[in-house]
Amino acid sequence: MLELAILGFLAEGSLPGHVLRRRVSQLTGYTRPVSDGSLYPAINRLTKAGLLERRADPAAGAARYVLSLTGAGRAGLLKRLREPADHEITDFTRFFTILAFLSHLPDVSEQHAVLRRRLEFLEEPASFFYDGDRPLRAEEVADPYRRGMLLAARALSGAERAWLHRVLDGDEPTKNAPFQLDEPVS
Repeated sequence: MLELAILGFLAEGSLPGHVLRRRVSQLTGYTRPVSDGSLYPAINRLTKAGLLERRADPAAGAARYVLSLTGAGRAGLLKRLREPADHEITDFTRFFTILAFLSHLPDVSEQHAVLRRRLEFLEEPASFFYDGDRPLRAEEVADPYRRGMLLAARALSGAERAWLHRVLDGDEPTKNAPFQLDEPVS
């Protein structure tokens, strides 16, 4: 998801590495902090693969550079958004990274196909705790902390499912101004 976040933010405009790091960290939050030890190797992999371009930024000082998305990088971003892996659909934080950049897909029907996959996953019975193969509901769990986990997950899942239904039923606008590529975002 780190590479998707890098590609997604750079699709919105060129950025210095330290600004990109801050944006990725803000997106992933405290649950998945981004270290220099993971960010900069990912940037190097994407650059070697021809998905990013790195230019020196003499105005910012020594060893500072600006990153830009290449045409291949944009194509790679769109492919990843159109065809997220199953674990990117089922994992909350990974899916929210996809959601953060889903507007980059130019066709609403492609956006909706991704949302439908998430909705299908959320509508399957699931739990953190099972009796054999049967998912346990909060009301069936005696431990108050586990019950709390299940109640919080139920509320979050219910809110997300309601939002997904509104979007897919056309009750929530999804049209917005297209992103301006290769222009700085203020």
